[in-house]
Amino acid sequence: MPTKFDASGKRWVEMEFLVPGTPEQVWQAMATGPGNAAWFTRAEIEEKIGGQLTFHFMPGVTSGGTVTGWEPPHRFGYVEVDWAENAPPIATEISIVARSGDQCLVRMVHSLFNATDDWDNQMEGFESGWPGFIEVLRLYLSHHAGENAASFQISANAQGEDLVVWRKLLDGLGHETADAGENWTVEAGETFYGEVTRVRQDAEQRYVLMHIAGDVPGVGLFGIYRMGDTVRLSVCRFFYGPKAGETATAAEPQWQAWLDGIAKS
Repeated sequence: MPTKFDASGKRWVEMEFLVPGTPEQVWQAMATGPGNAAWFTRAEIEEKIGGQLTFHFMPGVTSGGTVTGWEPPHRFGYVEVDWAENAPPIATEISIVARSGDQCLVRMVHSLFNATDDWDNQMEGFESGWPGFIEVLRLYLSHHAGENAASFQISANAQGEDLVVWRKLLDGLGHETADAGENWTVEAGETFYGEVTRVRQDAEQRYVLMHIAGDVPGVGLFGIYRMGDTVRLSVCRFFYGPKAGETATAAEPQWQAWLDGIAKS
């Protein structure tokens, strides 16, 4: 959706989506540091109004801010500063409302005050970037809610046409094509097996999402998106259970080496 704005100078993008689970389970996933690691990114969140929070994205890329709303298990808000060079502070508000059938409706709003549309593309980029992670959240809440979790996000830059780079990524994962419902075995940064639960291929981005089985279950989100003249390859891996932390630590450098090799091929 395009950025909305009003006469006061407020500009915002908003999303609503359903996820499985109770409000308490969804709150744990979205408003705590350990919960965010299960579906989004590594984070520290001081659980109170005025508390500090930090999101750790790609290596060396972090975003920090302050908690502005804390009403467990229904409302969580925070303001981030320095989220982009010379950008005004951006506020995020998350509301969680129980629905029938053990589901919750989540509403997420990103807003800032600015008299021009200078930051609209970046805000709309937030919105387009969320769907893949929301699917990870659904898998986590459906199958692993409350379990210990660890994760990492890594990337590498490549040159070439999007479709060519996408096919290189799939080839590296050992598959020529990707369709939801397929059972895959992957031998790349790790060896694992699981079900492809979602595939997206359009002008904005391409990704394949896997629910991974085995002794250390988890989720893999493998994809590409364009940044100017460069195609960015991305791997986001989420691990659940008692061995999640040690497995993620061991797997991250292996995946980075694998991804660098795909980018240079």
